[in-house]
Amino acid sequence: MTDMSEAMETHRPSPGLALRSLVIGLTAFLTVIDLFATQAILPSLTRHYNVSPAEMGFAVNASTLGMAVASLVIGFLSPHIDRRFGILVSLILLAIPTTLLASAPDLTAFTILRIAQGLCMASAFALTLAYLGEQCSSMDAGGAFAAYITGNVASNLVGRLVSAAVVDTLGLASNFYFFALLNLAGAVLVYFSIARVKPMHAMPATQSPFAATVDHWRDPALRSAFAIGFCILFAFIGTFTFVNFVLVREPLSLGRMDLGFVYFAFAPSVVTTLVAGKAVMRFGTRSALWGALAVAAAGLPLMLSSHLPHVLTGMVLVGIGTFFAQACATGFVGKATRDNRGVASGTYLACYFLGGLVGSAVLGQLFDRFGWTTCVAGIGASLAIAALLTTQLALKPFAASPA
Repeated sequence: MTDMSEAMETHRPSPGLALRSLVIGLTAFLTVIDLFATQAILPSLTRHYNVSPAEMGFAVNASTLGMAVASLVIGFLSPHIDRRFGILVSLILLAIPTTLLASAPDLTAFTILRIAQGLCMASAFALTLAYLGEQCSSMDAGGAFAAYITGNVASNLVGRLVSAAVVDTLGLASNFYFFALLNLAGAVLVYFSIARVKPMHAMPATQSPFAATVDHWRDPALRSAFAIGFCILFAFIGTFTFVNFVLVREPLSLGRMDLGFVYFAFAPSVVTTLVAGKAVMRFGTRSALWGALAVAAAGLPLMLSSHLPHVLTGMVLVGIGTFFAQACATGFVGKATRDNRGVASGTYLACYFLGGLVGSAVLGQLFDRFGWTTCVAGIGASLAIAALLTTQLALKPFAASPA
């Protein structure tokens, strides 16, 4: 682990770079694997609780409310929180609501427990992003953030596959017990990895968290980045929540296990997200983001097809585009903030996850009332707004120097 810590403080690649990226990716994987795993079993949950797709979609995605709140709170308190201890406690506590979901008696209890999961996941997520922003030089920060988002992507794929397989084999309750064990595995990884890196050398904050937040919102570039994050998860949630109901209905009529395998559509995103940092360095944040959003938008018409290969291709493109855009936007916030990076990361994540909550509510109503085509149109509008906001992204001179 010595090489990993040295790689965080140098401008040149080192032999420990791959190891560091692996640990970062695994941490992300085990931190947010609960977030979207339940989407693969949405039809099963809908039948179990005897509710509409919109109601179940909102309940499952209620975790984003907890994540939005926790991201903002952790952002404010970030200067006073020991990174390792905070991440470790968050992951241990996450196992509690995950376990209780196995016996949630009704949709209200299920929703509350999902919010509690979100609180714990976002605490670990925001503290890890702040940690990376402080430990990495500006030269390799993009790669570190891309590794973290790649772990996020992998959790989307593996989480859905595992969830579908466990439910199909052992039932709904066993699914949540299994994911609680994964949460504890994440805590073990943090204990043995972050404990052995050198102490952080973060610059002392010169502003109060409130003053820093006001300054961040006054910055047109950061303000636009926060809004882009909102739009990205709005589009992602709308796509990968409600496409499940399309896939199990005629004419596609997929079974539960088949629905899990569909999420191999995320596999290309695991690879493409890794190069987001390099793409930003070569083409700039705006060009990289525009390209990512265009790829996502290109997948939307395909998802209206009645042929499974077309729908799967559309899912692949939306996955690649949204995750690549998320990596670009996350890295931009880290590089564009000179003071109180934890506050900036927390604000960005709060906006990002709030976008997911609003997306599940708004697009769920569109899906229930007007159908899949109107829902897809709403997703496209969100991507178009994000592309428009990207014009405002520009780094200040200080962001080009080492953190």
